[in-house]
Amino acid sequence: MEKKKDVIRETDAGAIRLGKTLLREARYGALGVLDPETGAPAVSRAGVATDVDGTPLILISLLAAHTRALLADPRCSLLLGEPGKGDALAHPRITLACKAVKLERGTAEQARAERRYLNRNAKAKLYVGLGDFSFFRLEIQNASLNGGFGKAYLLTRSDLLTTGPAVEALAESEQSALDHMNAEHLDAVEVYAHHFAKASGKGWSLTGIDADGIDIVCGDEVRRIFFDTPLADAGALRKVLVEMAKTGRGG
Repeated sequence: MEKKKDVIRETDAGAIRLGKTLLREARYGALGVLDPETGAPAVSRAGVATDVDGTPLILISLLAAHTRALLADPRCSLLLGEPGKGDALAHPRITLACKAVKLERGTAEQARAERRYLNRNAKAKLYVGLGDFSFFRLEIQNASLNGGFGKAYLLTRSDLLTTGPAVEALAESEQSALDHMNAEHLDAVEVYAHHFAKASGKGWSLTGIDADGIDIVCGDEVRRIFFDTPLADAGALRKVLVEMAKTGRGG
């Protein structure tokens, strides 16, 4: 009897990079929850950002059915990846199996989530302060990556999250670095966009910095740029950004 072919490919560096890219570039996703009354799966759309380590962040109303479902059973899934031209199934997407954790107002964790979320989703400032809205971290358990037809992978939590000594230190200095770059060095950000992300147009700005790389936006377009090597300490950031600008201008 012929052995059944395994449709899951061996996880490699390319799959991990694609998974991280889909995660970091997401502006929204399909959130799957379990209805507390029937146990049936339910899916809705939620705005998405990431914490410094790559953990997805969502801002949802306590009046919404999916929020009540998460409070009753924190198990959930999040589908990320935007279809482009042609067949939607030919474009990469990733499904994350997660456990939702509600962040309490007044905590440092909630304040960081709010800061990073608003950097990515500025329009949320209209309702972030309303009493019925709360932030949740979607703690990744594992993931299924589909890079297109015949390109299926299984990824672990450690494959997708950013770890290391620089993570927390960069979180503390991130906003000042973003404000400085966006106020004084938008020309460099544009160089990053054109050279490293192969993006076009003007008006790019920085919305996120972490040990793995940077996130840039222009209108509704989001791009992820990875550093050649993850930062070992927060003090290396300035040197890396300066070198990237030199490389981009030289290229």
